[in-house]
Amino acid sequence: MLLRHTPETIAERSALTINPAKTCQPVGAMYAALGVHKCLPHSHGSQGCCAYHRSALTRHYKEPVMATTSSFTEGASVFGGQANILEAFTNIFTLYEPDIIAVHTTCLSETIGDDLPQIINKAISENKVPPGKTVIAASTPSFKGSHVTGYANMVTALVKYFAKNTGKKTEAINLIPSFIEPSDMAEIKHIADSMGVKYIIFPDTSDVVNGPMDGKFRMYPKGGATKEEIEASGDSRLTIGLGRTGTLDAVKLLDTQCKVKSEIIDLPIGVAATDAFVDMLRVEGNASVTENLLLERGQLVDVLCDMNQYTYGKKVSLTGDPDILVGLVRLCREAGMEVLHVVSGTKAGPKFDRKIRELAGDKVVIKTGAQADMFYFHQLLKNERPDIILGNTYCKYIARDMDIPLIRTGFPIYDRVGHSYFPLTGYRGGLRLLEKILDTLMDRIDRDAPEEKVELVM
Repeated sequence: MLLRHTPETIAERSALTINPAKTCQPVGAMYAALGVHKCLPHSHGSQGCCAYHRSALTRHYKEPVMATTSSFTEGASVFGGQANILEAFTNIFTLYEPDIIAVHTTCLSETIGDDLPQIINKAISENKVPPGKTVIAASTPSFKGSHVTGYANMVTALVKYFAKNTGKKTEAINLIPSFIEPSDMAEIKHIADSMGVKYIIFPDTSDVVNGPMDGKFRMYPKGGATKEEIEASGDSRLTIGLGRTGTLDAVKLLDTQCKVKSEIIDLPIGVAATDAFVDMLRVEGNASVTENLLLERGQLVDVLCDMNQYTYGKKVSLTGDPDILVGLVRLCREAGMEVLHVVSGTKAGPKFDRKIRELAGDKVVIKTGAQADMFYFHQLLKNERPDIILGNTYCKYIARDMDIPLIRTGFPIYDRVGHSYFPLTGYRGGLRLLEKILDTLMDRIDRDAPEEKVELVM
């Protein structure tokens, strides 16, 4: 009911955020750490912070997410958390036996000013880090950025602590994906595997947060990039960053730290972006495009052509993470849809704006950053009503109130399943997304048609 009090008149806000279209940095950092084999994420802050970050990922993936915490109390919140985290290292390595502890900060530890590199060096000098084990750290304050920023910071930390240049270049290609689903990471691997390309992908959450139920508990599932693979990424011949916002810093650091040539391209969502990814693998990996990939591409193009009369001219509004939004906008345009609004709580910069306008035209409304929130998104929809919304679970209240169909994409999705098992990337992911769009539009046609106009064959 409160949504009906959202005014249509949009007023510029410089400070106030109302229902943010994002979550905080530690969530993304925790997710990135889960993409490394036998790595345990550690939240340097209070138990409540860690509980929220774990529950956000657990609700999204419907899987138990393991992480530890420094368990700040009032004393640690005032005098610093060094004693807490040093004790935590001893307990974690003794009880849970990870190979890596990936520490991310929170509001509390960042406000106090805990010096994590110094603390880690102290832990090593005091033999609190066993031989062969590693502790890494990323700065991820919750009071700025978003979950995508935190993900990017942790991936950059993986490069900083592990990537090594031995001087012996290999033929491997590094693939660094932005904040995407484990199903999407699996699809990226499927494309590279199909072409026979030698690659190193990190982080890799496939088979970690979308594993099977087989009756066995595994503290560390079989998936995830290994420490050795990330170390070897410093000798690869090329790094491909898939999505600018989530990978730019890591890709640049690999270039400066290890002299690995780098390219940043859009996430392979839709025909054109997947074509670009496949072609880059073909050229740089000296590989051939296989028949099964041509078949997958042809099926996507076939449905785009066959069903264009249902998607052409339909209006769509989108909210989500910048890298995914670029791909979704591209696919919507390939289907002949008109993109009205693109909103992201993650600040993306002028290159993002130019890319969206290049794809969707000059009339599209674009806003990113703290004030690009759900309240603002709702105002946009009240001023110009779309046929469908693409966004996460938090859009459901707006969709319900305005009776606009919602297709759930991005993070978080708490009230549906499938996102962790079925991709949006690649030709197969594009086909699935197109199916969801078509089902939604055609269901609405059936629902609204008068009795004498309901068609058996559409």
